[in-house]
Amino acid sequence: MNKKYYITTPIYYSSGNFHLGHCYTTVVCDALARFKRLEGFDVFYLTGTDEHGQKVEQKAKEANKTPKEFVDALYEQIVSLWSLLGISYDKFIRTTDDYHVEAVQKIFKKLYEKGDLYKAQYEGLYCTPCESFWTESQLVNGKCPDCGREVKMMQEESYFFKLSKYQDKLMELYEKNPDFISPKSRMNEMVNNFIKPGLKDLCVSRTSFKWGIPVTFDDSHVIYVWIDALSNYITALGYPNVQDSLFTKYWPADIHMVGKEIVRFHSIIWPAILMALDLPLPKQVYGHGWLLFGGDKMSKSKGNVTDPFVLCNKFGVDSVRYFLLREVPFGSDGLYTNRAFLSRLNSDLANDLGNLVSRTTAMIEQNFAGVLPTPYDSIDMDHEIIGMINNLFISVKNKMDELHVPEALSDIWTLVQRANKYIDETKPWALAKNPDNRERLATVLYNLSEAIRVIAVMLSPFIPNSSKIILESFGLKEPKLFEENTTFGKLKGGETVKRTEGPIFPRINIEKELQNMEGEEESTEKKPEITKKHSVEKKDIINIQDFAKVELKTGKILACEKLPNSSKLLKSTVEIGGETRTILSGIAKWYSPEMMVGRNVVVVTNLASASIGGVMSEGMLLCAEDTQGNVVLLTPEKAMESGSIIS
Repeated sequence: MNKKYYITTPIYYSSGNFHLGHCYTTVVCDALARFKRLEGFDVFYLTGTDEHGQKVEQKAKEANKTPKEFVDALYEQIVSLWSLLGISYDKFIRTTDDYHVEAVQKIFKKLYEKGDLYKAQYEGLYCTPCESFWTESQLVNGKCPDCGREVKMMQEESYFFKLSKYQDKLMELYEKNPDFISPKSRMNEMVNNFIKPGLKDLCVSRTSFKWGIPVTFDDSHVIYVWIDALSNYITALGYPNVQDSLFTKYWPADIHMVGKEIVRFHSIIWPAILMALDLPLPKQVYGHGWLLFGGDKMSKSKGNVTDPFVLCNKFGVDSVRYFLLREVPFGSDGLYTNRAFLSRLNSDLANDLGNLVSRTTAMIEQNFAGVLPTPYDSIDMDHEIIGMINNLFISVKNKMDELHVPEALSDIWTLVQRANKYIDETKPWALAKNPDNRERLATVLYNLSEAIRVIAVMLSPFIPNSSKIILESFGLKEPKLFEENTTFGKLKGGETVKRTEGPIFPRINIEKELQNMEGEEESTEKKPEITKKHSVEKKDIINIQDFAKVELKTGKILACEKLPNSSKLLKSTVEIGGETRTILSGIAKWYSPEMMVGRNVVVVTNLASASIGGVMSEGMLLCAEDTQGNVVLLTPEKAMESGSIIS
């Protein structure tokens, strides 16, 4: 039977416009989940959205929406972002889901009946955006220590959870399980800053707002975030209906991955609640650092955001994933700058990995007509790279077991760089000039192909789209298990090898691109607030008969390439029902050809054909453009059969 592995991210709330910092935890957990699946684990990966609370109620009111309408829009946004980033979660929970609401009410009632909850008056300093109460000593310059904003004194009737009752049990937990909170610095912080000074009972209900889960036996109260949001880790598994449920199969969690600012909630409050419910505790809480931007925590409220939609569409999803996984020292804070991002893409992805793949496949095409040669006897200089290929999996596995994600990628890149050095040492271009060296040339190119294959397999949890493209160049599918695919000698001579259409990772002119990116940021910062009076441009009004003339259908992109001599146009082959059409779109700034293939799109099918650059375009792909000029393709909510009529 396969081992079980349950991994969670914290459930997210945002007032909108998710930024790169939101992506970090989720991308890391996705890489871990994918890696464990390839190790043969039965993985359950949970993420979701925290949708209740006073700040949601306030934001909804400001937007002239009901709270449910407001959080529905946020849900669509974050699900769209996770889809773009290829997040392979097994379940997405919303705290407004009916089953979660019912389960939280039962949990609250159970805690009350056990005597772990009591009603009293609460008075304390409260930060609405962070939904946190603070003591005077915890404030920084009189403001919230997390976000730096004003706090206000609040007084209201609340139910309290007897957190102080579990202080000694929590200390015992930490002593017996020194890795329960990781890294070690987070454990020290929890013990010294919270446990030793003495835990205070915790406010777990509110009466000053209504957007929350009602207490069944006291409807003037709604259940506060600590019990509502934290309980998602078990309600998503079916708790309290534990019989024949996912809860029986997967709980306790192997790891709760959280940002360092919420370690206290997950390592003190959550274990205490589980103790009160007589439930097993998670095996580990890992508090990673922040993604910093200009030396400060990336935060929408502080204005230092970087839009992941823009970065992904402009530079590719795997480029963003790779930077987050490679650049940030896990457990510590990492720094994002445009230069660091672009430099990492050029040095690692374009120069090292992309160059290795393109040179090797090109030499096989030129010298063996695109057919992988069969190797002959190895010589001494081959043994080192073959040994590195065979040892890569265990080295990377050890790093991932310790959650040393950047170091795991570093080990893979050691082989990437060694393979490039192997090309310089063996000089296959020189071997090709002499027919007597053909066997040696065959062996060199086979060894390089095997290095690339294993590299692509090992990279598949981290940059899955690019790994798939590399493997497909050698006629291979995505791996199902590491064990079957990480030793030297799996490729068979005689298989077709194809060069990728264009570079997998195009090299970037860093200085030019920095000017573009910094110009975009400056224009965004200086852009005046646009009122409806100025933003609404009067258009000619059409009637329903005019609109009915436009024929819209769903399509699927089968192939895509850049149009020669054009920096803006992509040439897509689009399947629309029983036919295929060539359609040109001016979206090369936001989409690479690799990103287009396989997408479901919306097509205007009765638009007059037009010749552009000598190519006939037979329709139009519908896109949306925001006020900053960013463009996204419009896609159906669900995959539809191509040719379906849109009405």
